[in-house]
Amino acid sequence: MSLDERLLRAARTCWHTPAAERVVGRFSMLGEHGAVWLALAAGGFLLAPREARGGWRRAGATVVLTYGANTALKLVIGRRRPELEGLPPLTRTPTKLGFPSAHASTSFAAALCFGRLGLPSGPLYGMASALALSRLYLGVHHPSDLLGGALLGTALGAALGPGPA
Repeated sequence: MSLDERLLRAARTCWHTPAAERVVGRFSMLGEHGAVWLALAAGGFLLAPREARGGWRRAGATVVLTYGANTALKLVIGRRRPELEGLPPLTRTPTKLGFPSAHASTSFAAALCFGRLGLPSGPLYGMASALALSRLYLGVHHPSDLLGGALLGTALGAALGPGPA
């Protein structure tokens, strides 16, 4: 068994109760299609002074572009989501493709972009990490899917997002 599968199996079997699975499942929904990050970008845009709105617009656009790039890469790479015998996934997914994780890519792109706009990086990266790890807990991604997504999101956030503050 590979390290990827061993880590997935551990995440899929440790600290699982029906209540925890419901909470993690609901929390994970915040990351669907980058929704929580797009809402934060919209809020930042609406609340920012007029001269700062361009950075928020760019950050939101970066999340959208990261999601698009992630989707395209999934189609090109074609890696299937994990299938563990006796441990079905705990949530539904829009496709059967898993690499890279869109939750991880959009979350890490957003964390970098919003940190550059002045929001505290610690909580941003904590939220990004928690959303990514929720997918492992729910059994819909391998750990390497999360790593690939985090690297993609960080690279695109750095390349496309607002400049450093």
